[in-house]
Amino acid sequence: MFKFLKEKIKSWIKTSEEKIETKEKAEKTRGKKKWKKETKQEKYKAKEEKKPEKKAKDKKEIEKEWKVSEEVIEDIKKEKLEIKSIEEKIKEKILEEKKEEFEEKPGKKGFFTKIKERLISVKISEEEFEEIFTRLELILLENNTALEVVEKIRRDLKEKLVEKEIKRDELEKEIINSLKSSIENILIEPENILEKIKSKTDEPFVIAFFGINGSGKTTSIAKLANLLKENKISCILAAADTFRAAAIDQLEKHGDRLGIKVIKSQYGADPTSVAFDAVKYAKAHKINAVLIDTAGRMHTKENLIREMEKIIRIIKPDLKIFIAESIAGNDIIEQARTFNEAAQLDGIILSKADVDEKGGSTISISYIIKKPIFFLGTGQEYKDLEPFNKEKIIQSLGLE
Repeated sequence: MFKFLKEKIKSWIKTSEEKIETKEKAEKTRGKKKWKKETKQEKYKAKEEKKPEKKAKDKKEIEKEWKVSEEVIEDIKKEKLEIKSIEEKIKEKILEEKKEEFEEKPGKKGFFTKIKERLISVKISEEEFEEIFTRLELILLENNTALEVVEKIRRDLKEKLVEKEIKRDELEKEIINSLKSSIENILIEPENILEKIKSKTDEPFVIAFFGINGSGKTTSIAKLANLLKENKISCILAAADTFRAAAIDQLEKHGDRLGIKVIKSQYGADPTSVAFDAVKYAKAHKINAVLIDTAGRMHTKENLIREMEKIIRIIKPDLKIFIAESIAGNDIIEQARTFNEAAQLDGIILSKADVDEKGGSTISISYIIKKPIFFLGTGQEYKDLEPFNKEKIIQSLGLE
């Protein structure tokens, strides 16, 4: 699962670390060359300034200077002790200043600490961040990640990485942890559906399922029915997709294989009345849950969306679940938006997640409609319905 995206992210992390290290070394080399050049210029300038101006002196001037020198020497001899004291004080002051320069005071980094940090740590500038993130942005978009999600990841990584001191040997780990944290915040951990059903004891727990044609909706319902049965939760199926005779037959076949009753009506009957009859039957026979299969509908078909709204208004299901193919890419984002606006969805089931090598849709859909993914379809068997787990998604992306 998510094989392609996992490999791309792994490659991005590695190249990002190398790019930051290379740029840091280049900056140091440029700085060193510049310092050497400036030092040479300063030395040459100082040498030129020290050159004495040549001026001819006459005998009187020389004698005068000599006399002054003798007087100065005499004064120095007389005040030898005082000068020695002054020299000692100057030395003490210089030593004290040097000590302060190298010592580390509370709340202030010392000279050696600064050098050490420079050698073992790295700081990512905003310009460097934008340069390395551009590649990750392209990877995410190519793998069906919604633009809103890409921007969210950008903000999170920028906050955690830019202008922060990061130890060189922990750079890769820091990038991985920052990306992992961002994706964890995007994904929503779902409630346990089985526990929710068990907690409702006064009447049946009703779940209505919605989605477009060919999304694996009916098969996913059968998988959930099997899961309930395995956990000793009784349920019935309602064939409320009366727009297609084949849909009724398909659900009935699943019911026969699983040994679960299917409430149905004739082709073209009112879907809401079928759902109503199923709830009524469940109440009469003390059945724990009712799973309602509704007609597959395109999110652009207003009449079918209104039919869905009618079922919700009359039946008042405890959960409204949207089913979509994980491999459908960005299309499922728009579908989820439309269905959520019409039905106020409670969660999602993504089918065919086992063959989804990109994974961007799985990361995006929860964030876009702010609803959790309850299950992932991971195969063709009834048992192939996996409860959604954030940690497993993180592992699938190679961020664990």
